Amino acid sequence: MRHATCEVGALAARVKLTSMAKAAGCAAKLNPATLDAVLRELPRQSDPNVLVGFDTNDDAGIYRLTDELALVQTVDFFTPIVDDPRLFGQIAAANALSDVYAMGGRPISSLSIVGFPEKEDPEILKQIIRGGLEKMGEAKCSVIGGHSIRDEDMLFGYAVTGVVNPNRVWRNVGARTGDALIFTKPLGTGVITTALKKERATPESLAAAITAMTTLNRAAAEVLQEIEDQSPTSRPIHAVTDVTGFSLLGHAREMSLGDPARGIEPVSFEIDHAAFDYFPGAEQAAREGHLSGGLKNNRAFVGDCVGFDGGVSAEYQDLLFDPQTSGGLLIAIVPIAADAAIAALQRHGVSGRRVGHVVAKRSPLIFVH
Repeated sequence: MRHATCEVGALAARVKLTSMAKAAGCAAKLNPATLDAVLRELPRQSDPNVLVGFDTNDDAGIYRLTDELALVQTVDFFTPIVDDPRLFGQIAAANALSDVYAMGGRPISSLSIVGFPEKEDPEILKQIIRGGLEKMGEAKCSVIGGHSIRDEDMLFGYAVTGVVNPNRVWRNVGARTGDALIFTKPLGTGVITTALKKERATPESLAAAITAMTTLNRAAAEVLQEIEDQSPTSRPIHAVTDVTGFSLLGHAREMSLGDPARGIEPVSFEIDHAAFDYFPGAEQAAREGHLSGGLKNNRAFVGDCVGFDGGVSAEYQDLLFDPQTSGGLLIAIVPIAADAAIAALQRHGVSGRRVGHVVAKRSPLIFVH
């Protein structure tokens, strides 16, 4: 075991995976404006068993099999966000699993997706896959196959299938006026990993970001399910989404838009920037200008929907537009249950902070103070 560990350590020291990626992790996502323009032109699903499709940009699709059983399906893959191959595999797996947890589901199986340069060292690929298997094993999600291609860009991720009761699905829309907004995990993975590519990330900030990115959102989802179990006649949790490449504000925008076609009206959010937990060094990284292309795309797409109080400095504005990888859950919950939810999250070792509240729709759609 010691010999294997030394080999992995030597490999991580020799290989700099992030130098092989033009954009790291979820910052490599397609420009949200491009994706939105394409999806808006596509027809809605006509199959009545498609309970959640792509029309509201939700975290995963939901397909009903019976009145008590539905599938949760998602796919997520990206370029290296850290230099250690094994950690890259773990982060990619945790990120892909997160979509299932955000819908209230339990992951059961997955298929790996691999893009790997033909001339690169196979030991790197082995360690990436090993890391992914470790995290999938932690989630009790079986890896049952996959697909690989030769690619100049190194890519890794999973298509994950989970199960959920169709009557207990959490969607990214459904927030109601008066709801409290809770967020789990700190913010700032994008600026820290961009600093890493420039060899400017501190060991402390990188270690904190890696710990968060490799932490499953399972515990947070289980706590929320317990909160709902305590209120069998009503559902205190009205909307949930995991915050990834489109940033905290990008995903907040999706939550606030609602789904008028299904009777879910738009709302507005008031967000307190000082209420968030930020990774150590994240503010400095933003101030030094370690801003990814994904951050700039998010600002261009969402910026017109967001207003900032004069007291919100430029670096904190940037952090709210920062693409997150394997980020936390943003939750809209009835205010009477918010304190109990935060206390329960913290008892289970999950960062939970009340970061804002929902108000009736107005302009701007989201206001940050």
